[in-house]
Amino acid sequence: METVYLVLVVVLFFLAFSDLIVGVSNDAVNFLNSAIGSKAAPFKVIMVIAALGVLVGATFSSGMMEVARKGIFHPEMFYFDEIMIIFLAVMITDVILLDLFNTMGLPTSTTVSIVFELLGAAVAVSLLKAVEQPDVSLYEYINTGKALAIISGILLSVVVAFTIGAIVQYFTRIMFTFEYQKTLKYYGSLFGGLSIAIITYFILVKGAKGSSFINDEQRTWILQNAITIVGLSFVGWSMVLQILKMLTKVNILKVTVLVGTFALAMAFAGNDLVNFIGVPLAGFSSFKVYMADVSSNPEMVSMEALQGSVATPTYMLLAAGIVMVITLWMSKKARGVVTTSLDLSRQDEGEERFQAFPFAQAIVRGSVNINNNIKKVFPQKVLDKVNSRFERPASTYEEGVSFDLVRAAVNLVVASIIISFATSLKLPLSTTYVTFMVAMGTSFADKAWGRESAVYRISGVMTVIGGWFFTAFTAFTAAFLFAMIISYGGMIAIAVLIILAVVFVIRTHAIHKRRESDKESRKKSQAMDEKLSARENLLIKCNRSVIATLSSISKIYMDIIEGVHHENRHSMRLTGKEVNTLRQNVKDNKSNLYLTVNKLEEQDIDSGHNYVQVVDYIRELTRSVRSIYDQARQHVDNNHKSFTEQQHEELTKLAQSISDYTFELAEVIKNHNYDNTESIIKNNTALLEKIEELRKTQVKRIKKEKDNTKRSLLYLAILFETKNMINDTMHILKIQQRFIGSIDENKTLANNTHYKE
Repeated sequence: METVYLVLVVVLFFLAFSDLIVGVSNDAVNFLNSAIGSKAAPFKVIMVIAALGVLVGATFSSGMMEVARKGIFHPEMFYFDEIMIIFLAVMITDVILLDLFNTMGLPTSTTVSIVFELLGAAVAVSLLKAVEQPDVSLYEYINTGKALAIISGILLSVVVAFTIGAIVQYFTRIMFTFEYQKTLKYYGSLFGGLSIAIITYFILVKGAKGSSFINDEQRTWILQNAITIVGLSFVGWSMVLQILKMLTKVNILKVTVLVGTFALAMAFAGNDLVNFIGVPLAGFSSFKVYMADVSSNPEMVSMEALQGSVATPTYMLLAAGIVMVITLWMSKKARGVVTTSLDLSRQDEGEERFQAFPFAQAIVRGSVNINNNIKKVFPQKVLDKVNSRFERPASTYEEGVSFDLVRAAVNLVVASIIISFATSLKLPLSTTYVTFMVAMGTSFADKAWGRESAVYRISGVMTVIGGWFFTAFTAFTAAFLFAMIISYGGMIAIAVLIILAVVFVIRTHAIHKRRESDKESRKKSQAMDEKLSARENLLIKCNRSVIATLSSISKIYMDIIEGVHHENRHSMRLTGKEVNTLRQNVKDNKSNLYLTVNKLEEQDIDSGHNYVQVVDYIRELTRSVRSIYDQARQHVDNNHKSFTEQQHEELTKLAQSISDYTFELAEVIKNHNYDNTESIIKNNTALLEKIEELRKTQVKRIKKEKDNTKRSLLYLAILFETKNMINDTMHILKIQQRFIGSIDENKTLANNTHYKE
């Protein structure tokens, strides 16, 4: 029997290895956000400093491992076999859940994940025990006080971190402005000294919390002498920075940001390593207790020994730290999570990742009204003076910088203060929640959430926060179910769940890899485009968009016809995904219209006007396709009769003619060869005449009562939207001719008797 449980312990450590990878990918945003967003140093330098912080922090995490053993439930109330069920359910859930969030690019709390997974699995096993032992209350098994403390800590930290971050950044910006180089000359050393002093205290507090090198007396001394430590550090660091500035002209803010990056990376490893390896280590400790009396029945071996303090070997902590460092360097998902945070906090406007929520719209409207009322209270001169401190020159940021070093330093200092203070009071906090909400608060105070972007940024923050609560609910539910399944299914259930976790991770990895491949292709394309003039770039972008749209609509059109005729709901769902992708691409082009046109020279205004028109007509094309799909999908979902054989044959031939027509049109636009426009016009006319003929035929069928109402309405609706599509393509062709300007004006479509605007 001991061999079986040894295998399960090995499985726990295998899952811990996977959990380390997905966990670091998620939590990298905690300490990389500020340094990468402000470009405080080259990327490799930032990663080296973060890696050192992770390694140092890993050795300080020994004291935190007891959370997995006795922080959420009372181990003396469980037997060995029950404890193993809890731990296996927790690790399988954690790997799946964190990998899901990483793939989505959303930062979540590994602390909340592990706590609610332990709670869910423990509740499941406790309920099974309560059935057998009705005299024992569920509350005797679970440490409910700890769980409630975690929940209250989440709610409190979200509000406090955002509020303090916004207030500190507001006054810091008033002091430094966006042209901080001028004011930095006078009191930059003092600002840097205070910042690093706070971060130094943060390192001591977080390091002392779990370090095996610092005893209880020393920890108490650190907490009791907080003001003295910060004061002496402030004086010392201010002098050091001033000397460095005089001798080397070092950028004080860069030093501050890099020190803060090291500190948060250390805190992450010291505080959150338990989230990844705490459960397997607890499982290993349980196994050793069982092996001490291997002759005993695993169903009768009490886990009371887990109540004691068990030191984690340093080599295990270092091994875990090395895995974390390697993941930090290699994981593309980690960079995806960082990107989400940077997108929501960047200073400049641009393409927004999240869609607007009604609640976010209401918040923005309310904020605008409050701002208008505040303007009525304060004198205009005061408002003008304050607003002048937030004016940002157009050339403030270099390419790839999301925000400046002032805000990056404030992010790190405020996060350090909040986490240090909570640690000193022994309040549970999530490092992810604090760092993310501080970053959101500072971006808000910096007026990065302007009228043009506020609703999208707020929606993004709401999405992330909603994901946090979803994490807690999902972690509890999934661990609860997995524990139940393992309890009843035994080894077979364990094998199935592990296979499920492996398949899930492989699938999400493939999805993420495909997504990253698409991003790389777009980046290469953009890099090539940047070598061209703005006008040439615009023309290429316009051609690509038109050709891609024409290619998509011809395929989607045919798929819709076949889906309706064969009443294939699965096929219609797949077509719906293609329609949504097409719609999103068009929407992105529309969203980036301002930035695209803004790059043009004054003499290229006409080109910009043509591009705007093309984007509008592409949007109309997409709208028509979307309308056809929506009506067809509703027809199939409502189980109405499919097309007759005659109708199917008519629409299939029409779809093929449209495919040939759009292919010919795309080739003309692709090759910039407009000598064949007469042929296109002729085909366009033939298509429109064919549509009119089909409409008359259908009307005759209705008159003779040879067709039912729903099918007739769908058939006529498809023909109506098809006619709009064909007309829109001619608009696009005409504008493309203007764009190129390569055909004599007398031969343009504008002088053709068939086509008039």
